[in-house]
Amino acid sequence: MKKVLGALPGWLLALPFSVLAAEPVASAATAAAAPVANSGVAGQLTQLVFGLLLVLGLIFFLAWLLRRVQQAGPAGKGQVIELIGSRALGPRDRLMLVQVGNEQILLGLSPGSITALHVLKEPVQVPGGTEKATPEFAQHLLRMLGKDQKDKK
Repeated sequence: MKKVLGALPGWLLALPFSVLAAEPVASAATAAAAPVANSGVAGQLTQLVFGLLLVLGLIFFLAWLLRRVQQAGPAGKGQVIELIGSRALGPRDRLMLVQVGNEQILLGLSPGSITALHVLKEPVQVPGGTEKATPEFAQHLLRMLGKDQKDKK
């Protein structure tokens, strides 16, 4: 699969040039049959637009396909490692609380290193279900708009 995806950018670049390379032969044949002024330019422009749309559509399709393939990988719902929480300490440093099985580990992340800072003896209880904490500004804005936090889902 990686070989095919690795070869695609060269193929995608060659597609518009192959369309343009084939055009002089087609326009020479039509020019010999019936000389029409400016029809070659309109035909080339139309062909260029359709080629561009084809390439863009192919790019979006491949991006969609890549996302689907990555979701179907081993990182499914049966994960053993789960991120409990994270806190930024600076622009590049952060603390992360990770649960592995029944253990929770506090990790320090900095550029180029991950350090296990502490293994918690008692797991930290995560407050209330799946509802994420909302910053104060967002809560105030929701109140101003007349929407409740529970209406969000």
